[in-house]
Amino acid sequence: DAPGVIDIRNIGLLAGIELQPWPGAPGARAQAVAAACLAQDVLVRPVGDTIALSPPLIAERSELDRLVHTLNNALRSVENK
Repeated sequence: DAPGVIDIRNIGLLAGIELQPWPGAPGARAQAVAAACLAQDVLVRPVGDTIALSPPLIAERSELDRLVHTLNNALRSVENK
């Protein structure tokens, strides 16, 4: 239910979150989301208009919860700008 999300693909812990590009600025939304996550010490990879997630296989549940929570907040924060 996060704004700007078109599709989510995953296999195991690997995931790709496809974002609706901002008009006239392909890739800018994903870059903004990645920057907002990094500001909270969470690393995600912007790949065009997709956010790529590849947490370590030894990640604990609390770390994955933090990743999802931070990403959700980042998606909402860039939508409000």
